[in-house]
Amino acid sequence: MESLPNGDSTAVAAAATAASIPSSRLTHLAESLKLEHQFLRVPFEHFKKSMRANHRIVEKEMSAVISSVAEAADRDMSKEEAVHHLTSLVSRLQGLKRKLEEGNKTENLQAQRCRARLDHLESAGTESLSEWNSTRVKRILVDYMLRLSYYDTAIKLAESSNMQQDLVDIDVFHEARKVIDALQNKEVGPALAWCAENKSRLKKSKSIFEFQLRLQEFIELVRADNNLRAITYARKFLSSWGATHMKELQHVMATLAFRSNTECPKYKVLFEPRQWDYLVEQFKQEFCKLYGMTLEPLLNIYLQAGLSALKTPFCYEDDCTKEDPLSQESFRKLASSLPFSKQHHSKLVCYITKELMDTENPPLVLPNGYVYSTKALEEMAKKNNGKVTCPRTGLVCNYSELVKAFIS
Repeated sequence: MESLPNGDSTAVAAAATAASIPSSRLTHLAESLKLEHQFLRVPFEHFKKSMRANHRIVEKEMSAVISSVAEAADRDMSKEEAVHHLTSLVSRLQGLKRKLEEGNKTENLQAQRCRARLDHLESAGTESLSEWNSTRVKRILVDYMLRLSYYDTAIKLAESSNMQQDLVDIDVFHEARKVIDALQNKEVGPALAWCAENKSRLKKSKSIFEFQLRLQEFIELVRADNNLRAITYARKFLSSWGATHMKELQHVMATLAFRSNTECPKYKVLFEPRQWDYLVEQFKQEFCKLYGMTLEPLLNIYLQAGLSALKTPFCYEDDCTKEDPLSQESFRKLASSLPFSKQHHSKLVCYITKELMDTENPPLVLPNGYVYSTKALEEMAKKNNGKVTCPRTGLVCNYSELVKAFIS
């Protein structure tokens, strides 16, 4: 293929491939790509976070260096002192240079990841659609496993599928794993460090996660009967939250009088182990918000989208067919909050073949009143010398006895 004056043969080939795809499939693809918001947002947010961290390092170090130079200019120093002072400044600037080089590598890695994901989305209309959809399903499964803390399984799936590391967020969830593991071990240190690192973003979103961590640390001091340390801790870390969360503070401060062995339900619940599970869930939500992720796993969202089209009152009846996903309890639970599907016209599905009965495959009525598709009964008659057997009642009759039903 010859190159065009303002393009290349690759672009022409891509355009030709896209043109060969039916317009209905392209429309469906364009609609499905609207659900890929998280796919692009996560690396972009990570990229911005790296830039902000590098900017803070530069501001902090340069401010210290400028202050040190100004201080040296105002002092009378001997030659040896001046050399020592300048040497320490040079050493500090060299340290800054190393940090910036590391930060630059991180930024380049995130920029490369953003580019790789854009390229992957652009390839959806040009490469094999079935292969692209297969990769998408695996990405969704990896996301689900990472959210449920099945990190090793997620890594193995990504590796066994030859999936590019740029297409999954394993490193992002690895950051979350440290905090989650610490909270499950009843340690708040890493979580508080994470809050300090993302303080401006959490404040902007009006998050109270740090406050909840501080409350839990206070409760642990009360549990250990360190009341004096608990009071000192409250003055240092909790008093600043009093203006906006006085009720919660008063509730927790009352544990100094009730102690950890109290039987009063209102305060007993504060000492229960499930409070740590609540903190883990809260952290996951804050983490997802910070990186622009959906609060629900992508797998749940896609399944609910499909179930919303299948959910009807019949799905909850005793004679619901096993082929219906909503006959299973796990799917029913997932669809519990979804509305019933809006069906403008009834659909008849053959009991035997599970295929739709319409004008091309019309329904036939047996003498006992049961209805099955023409396709199913014709095949049955061919195999049984013109005889058909009702699979529900066992009635045997001739194919000629069947009456055609009309759908209005």
